[in-house]
Amino acid sequence: MKKNPSYSHLEKYESIADSETLDRIKELSSKLQGIRVLHVNSTRMGGGVAEILHKLVPLLNDVGIETSWEVITGENDFYRCTKSFHNAIQGGGISVPDQLIEVYEQTVKKNAEKLKLDLESADIIIIHDPQPCALKQYSNGSDARWIWRCHIDASSPNKGIWNYLKEHIEHYDGSIFSTRDFIQPMPHNQHIITPSIDPLSDKNVDIKNGRLDATYKRFNLDRNRPIISQISRFDRFKDPVGVIESYNITREKFPDLQLVLAGGEADDDPEGAEVIKEVYDAAGNDKDIHILILPPDSNMTINAIQRISDIIIQKSLKEGFGLTVTEGLWKEKPVIGGNTGGIRTQIRDNHNGFLVSSIEETSSKIEYLLSSPAKRNEFGKAAKEHVSRNFLITRHLLDYLELINEYSS
Repeated sequence: MKKNPSYSHLEKYESIADSETLDRIKELSSKLQGIRVLHVNSTRMGGGVAEILHKLVPLLNDVGIETSWEVITGENDFYRCTKSFHNAIQGGGISVPDQLIEVYEQTVKKNAEKLKLDLESADIIIIHDPQPCALKQYSNGSDARWIWRCHIDASSPNKGIWNYLKEHIEHYDGSIFSTRDFIQPMPHNQHIITPSIDPLSDKNVDIKNGRLDATYKRFNLDRNRPIISQISRFDRFKDPVGVIESYNITREKFPDLQLVLAGGEADDDPEGAEVIKEVYDAAGNDKDIHILILPPDSNMTINAIQRISDIIIQKSLKEGFGLTVTEGLWKEKPVIGGNTGGIRTQIRDNHNGFLVSSIEETSSKIEYLLSSPAKRNEFGKAAKEHVSRNFLITRHLLDYLELINEYSS
């Protein structure tokens, strides 16, 4: 059934997004009425993919594109397998036992049967990341155009695992990557779409001083002492232990420094609990290291922690994009990020933050920024401007409309 656009949600961005983008969204979406789009991933809570879809799907419906979102499910062995896929795409030297591959294929097949009506009724199906990438193989009744969306740093994947996944992906009609560096040879069109933040979401809206005051108190943080924070899933590729080691070095010159490591676990990540234990072990009894295991609905808390931080850290070793970098930049904070993947797209080195490649370099940049409030302020202003021009959800929405237009014609 044809869906009429309301633009009521889109119009909320008129004071934030540029008018040219909003006009182009309305112009293009008016030509795409009646197109049915289905997104499929592996979790509704935890991680950047779910966060983006929670915002993007309603916006697509708001502009008249009939858009739905389904989630595949599986048992623990399925997630063990797909986590290995994830790590392997990011270059991990991993082999996956045949029995886990069999679990993966059987689980995706069952999900294809469960989603049969949804798959058959869609015009365009966008499959996110490796977890559901075999769906097309088991969905022979669908006449839709299929697109695989990779949110992972695929610049140097493990060849064995990548070759297995590619057997599924190469049958798609197209694929999407977050940066040009991630593109791998495929027999179909490939597209670059960078992720985005929603400036109107609880995680990114301006908040009142009273909530900031409550955040200091709730987590026993001293407002008169510097705070650095890293907020992300507890994942080894995010290197939270490396952040602690950088903090320990920095404390030799700034003994009053406080560190916040905050995040949660995603439904499809079985390694999270192990990493959290490693983080607690590394922190030891240091009362100025605040490890916060946050529930999925902690968006306002995360917003407040980022705003009371003097510096945001995202010391990733591999990173598909890193929305926590975008969030920190949007809040006018200098960000120190790993010199990898999508972080390079966001941090302009020595302009709105620093790109780093070691524990020692991270500590050195923390020390530099703590010593120069004027430089932190200069970086912060440049940071928000960079996000405003490049990484808001309205630009992301337009990118998807252009993609839908290409595959529906």
